[in-house]
Amino acid sequence: MIVVIGGTGKTGRRVADRLRAKGQDVRAGSRSTEPRFDWEDASTWEGALRGAEAAYVTYYPDLAFPGVPELIEEFCRVARSVGVRRVVLLSGRGEEGAVASEQAVQRSGLEWTVVRCNWFNQNFSESFFLEPVRAGVLSIPAGDAVEPFVDADDIADVAVAALTEPGHTGQVYELSGPRLLSFTEVAAELSRATGREIRYEPVSHAEYAAELEREGLPGDFADLFAIILDGRNASVTDGVERALGRAPRDFSAYAREAAATGVWAPVPAAAL
Repeated sequence: MIVVIGGTGKTGRRVADRLRAKGQDVRAGSRSTEPRFDWEDASTWEGALRGAEAAYVTYYPDLAFPGVPELIEEFCRVARSVGVRRVVLLSGRGEEGAVASEQAVQRSGLEWTVVRCNWFNQNFSESFFLEPVRAGVLSIPAGDAVEPFVDADDIADVAVAALTEPGHTGQVYELSGPRLLSFTEVAAELSRATGREIRYEPVSHAEYAAELEREGLPGDFADLFAIILDGRNASVTDGVERALGRAPRDFSAYAREAAATGVWAPVPAAAL
């Protein structure tokens, strides 16, 4: 049995699907599953973990947020007490606040693997930036920053390997795509894939924080963007190659495949 915490999320869903395809017994852990798993209710953790040998662990909204390392430490204690042996933690690349959570896993006595990532390709089709892409304007406080966008399918492949194969215990894999892209270049890739104009219009930190507040999202995301877009992650890594022995997926391939699903079709005015 492998428990996937956040089994309906961008990476968790993919990890669970891949594990099932390999014949693994999988239990998704979320507030909507049975047994229920809720990060804000520690009384749900033991039931969700009981009977599992390994766990894929994601934390929403972000591992770097205040108070999360203590939650991760307690989670690992509970996991070990019910017989979990191995944990694969999804972490943030370049996030000092996430390191404390990684360290909680590393000193837990469990077999561990840390998978560090930054900007997911799928943020543009399944998350924060889906509606802006549909509207044709990406307004992000990114300036001229460049990022090595990583694909969620690559993340899932690495996580599944770490959960089911030998040789990954004690490894920290920093994942990235194969090249650096600015948000202007991302907009151009999305324009080519969709056949219509997608523009990038940088905004200030304060403007973006206000927009997040209007949408009911944590304002801490604006602060996190300011940190991780300062150039610290402006390099490609070999994490996918180290873990899987193959090159990572390019953003252009992702954009073409996502566009073919119709996910970025503009919403008709009558539906607004």
